[in-house]
This record gives sequence, structure tokens and C-alpha cells, in this order.
Amino acid sequence: MKGIWEAIMKVLLVEDELKLGEYIKKGLTEAGFIVDHQLTGLDGYHALMTEEFSVILMDVMLPDVSGFELVRNYRAAGKHTPVLFLTAKDDLSDKIKGIEIGGDDYLTKPFAFAELIVRMKSLLRRANQADYQSTIMQIADLKMDIGKRTVHRGDKPIKLTAKEFSLLQFLLERRGEVLPRSIIASQVWDMNFENDTNVIDVAIRRLRIKIDDDHDAKLIHTVRGMGYRLEAVDTALDSKPSHEAGNV
Repeated sequence: MKGIWEAIMKVLLVEDELKLGEYIKKGLTEAGFIVDHQLTGLDGYHALMTEEFSVILMDVMLPDVSGFELVRNYRAAGKHTPVLFLTAKDDLSDKIKGIEIGGDDYLTKPFAFAELIVRMKSLLRRANQADYQSTIMQIADLKMDIGKRTVHRGDKPIKLTAKEFSLLQFLLERRGEVLPRSIIASQVWDMNFENDTNVIDVAIRRLRIKIDDDHDAKLIHTVRGMGYRLEAVDTALDSKPSHEAGNV
């Protein structure tokens, strides 16, 4: 049992600020995590591609290569381990970029250590739930296999980032319901974006491109002034309203 727990708790920390990295590693170790601290992007990427971790803490502004670029390449290799970005940059555009390339959460420095722990445990909880689920979720010709982490629309496989997969899973779980942006932000990102709803709009737009753009029957619908809904509709009856609502 201990071996399983240790595997669940293994963390990769890529942080070039030595004192901050040592502080985070010390705190996480005391909290029961096993931490591999790498100081450069290249060393971090080597660890990413050669070892298994349960969660990744990635600094954005590394001296040799951007943390964004590392995660983009990591996702392109088909890796789904949750990634939490650590950065001093708090611009909305940076948050959007981090999410677009496959980040699962975004924590701005300086941060309270307690918040880091909460964010990490939330990511671990979701990842572990997905690992042990074998549920197949479906609406119309869209099928998601949670255990295998695959998505198909008809016979066509759809490649999603980890965050897009989580977003689609949440929409499937609440299919037919109108979901406000604030609910999506809190349930999928464990974040309160307050007025930064563009983060959600961008994520929905990117998911819609992959899920709906090549199909007449649209599944993701915008409910103006309220949020989004995943629903299969009769295109013969609803094609015009769906088209109007389909643009963010």
C-alpha cells in the first residue's frame, strides 16, 4: 500500500530560483510528497520524459527554455500528467496561453503555501479518479473513454489537451444543463476567474473547433448571457439557432 501511495505523491518541481525551489521542496516533503527538484528547463524536460510523476509544478520563466514550451512538447508527446504553472506573470493573456497549451492550473507568485497544497491535491484527486474509472460517456456520435483517455467523434479520434479533456468530461457529466462560466471555472480549473471570463471562452472555443467544426450536428452551444450547454439537437430544426449560438 505504501508503494502505491508514494507513486501517487511523486512531484516534479521545475524552478530555477534555488531558494524558492528549496522552500517548496522542503514544505512538500514535510507534507508527505516525494519531490524531484530540477533547476533548468532541459533537466526538467529530461525528467518529464524519462520518469513517471503524479503532478508537475512548472515555472514559466526558466533561464534556458520557457516552461510553456516544455509543457507544449510534453503534451504533444501524448503525456497527460497534471501541470500546475508557477509564475510571477499574472496577465490574463499568460493565463490563457498556459491553459491553451495544456496546463491544468496557474498559480501566481508570491503565493500562500497552503494554496499550493490545495491546488496540488485537487489535481491529484482528479487524476486518480480518471485513472481508476473505465466509464464510457457518450452523446450523439461523440464518445469519451475516461479510463483510456480517448475521445472520438464518429470514427475520428480527437486529440485533446489534458484541460480540454477535463472540460469535455465536465460538459458530458452535466449534459443538457446550462453551465455558467463561473461554475466551469470553479469545477474544471478549481479557480475563480472573477471577471476574466475570456479564459473560459477561449477554452470553449478551442474545444468547439475540435469537437464541432467538421460536423453539421453541433454539440456545444452558447446560451447568451448565461453560459454553455452540451446537447445533441435536431439539426433540421435547430441549425439556425445553433449556428447563431455557436460563436463565442
